[in-house]
Amino acid sequence: MSHQRARTAALDDLLAAYRPGSAFLASGRGVLLGRGAAARTDRLADVGDLLRATTTEAPEVPDGPAAPAASRAPGGVPRGPLALGAIPFAPGAPARIVVPEEVVWAPPLSEAPPGDRGRGPLPGPWTMRAVPEPAAHVAGVERALKLMADAGEGELAKVVLARSLRLTGPGPVDVARLLRNLAWRDPAGFTFAMDLPTAGEGPRTLVGASPELLVAKRGGAVVSNPLAGSAPRSADPSKDQRRAVELLGSAKDRHEHAVVVEAVAEALRPYCRTLRVPEPELAGTATLWHLSTRITGELRDTDTPSAVLAAALHPTPAVCGTPTAAARAAIAAIEPFDRGFYTGAVGYTDAAGDGEWVVSIRCAEVSGDSLDLFAGGGIVPGSDPDAELAETSAKLRTLLLALGVNQPPPGTG
Repeated sequence: MSHQRARTAALDDLLAAYRPGSAFLASGRGVLLGRGAAARTDRLADVGDLLRATTTEAPEVPDGPAAPAASRAPGGVPRGPLALGAIPFAPGAPARIVVPEEVVWAPPLSEAPPGDRGRGPLPGPWTMRAVPEPAAHVAGVERALKLMADAGEGELAKVVLARSLRLTGPGPVDVARLLRNLAWRDPAGFTFAMDLPTAGEGPRTLVGASPELLVAKRGGAVVSNPLAGSAPRSADPSKDQRRAVELLGSAKDRHEHAVVVEAVAEALRPYCRTLRVPEPELAGTATLWHLSTRITGELRDTDTPSAVLAAALHPTPAVCGTPTAAARAAIAAIEPFDRGFYTGAVGYTDAAGDGEWVVSIRCAEVSGDSLDLFAGGGIVPGSDPDAELAETSAKLRTLLLALGVNQPPPGTG
């Protein structure tokens, strides 16, 4: 039997308290920090057993008007012990799930007053190496298009191909500063830092700012918000608006988005007695426009854990392709690296089964003085290889800007 302490805290204290080795997740529901490990598992399916074997006391809540917003809105605070962590892209690969010894909960970042909050570039200089090189990524897209053209009808409709950047600095990466940069750049988004199994010497951390909610569950309500189809933002308001309108009207992007939405809806239907799938709309981040559909449903069984829903949905065609098995085989044949926890998911499940899981994109694996950054794009018949390269370059800018690296990623025109 393990034990987990729980308390609420002021927002500023919580973000400042993060250190590598702990777990951090910020969303519209609030900010969650987990310290220590009362129990661990490398299988998402074991989470329920771990939580049933964990005890916890009621969260410590400050009194009076200065109490944090989370304590004034109990519906936003996890109920009972919780487990949080990351699951990888590859099926059967070990996950990293922990029941923390201490859980601290704070209001959402968006409730904080404006300010730089300790943001700033990480010290350089940085060396940058693309894996694969830009020309090789373009060739990989062409290969994926040929695989789809040669396949029979319905055998391979979409493949998501990723590329990576290896950045190496003059000393150990300041993960806490990187996390603050990401968090305050987009306080309304999903920001995370998760401790990963070590690969050699020293700690390893998955850190990122994802725009995409895989699934959230509260009581009988469930929501998933897939994103697919994107266009780079522009500093020129007229160009930015034109790109948004073009994305919303793009037949290629609308088709790519519809494939993802249909797959997510089909995965949720067995668990839901009602499901609402509206028309797509635009969603913007600091660097990209996305096509977005917010799918909502009412669960048949309110005890269905969010971890079960996450396992049913992962991976969506937004990060893998469709059909899933054929797309995975194409990715394995074309991509020259192991994705690890990129395009997996990060999140939590509490003792009531409530929780939320976020697709781990716009992220990096940090180890020592280096970072591996990742970005991908969906390839469908009609995709333009050069445009796909430009899309991944735009996505990589999210973390490059957070780092304060002013040079564009290789392949940027």
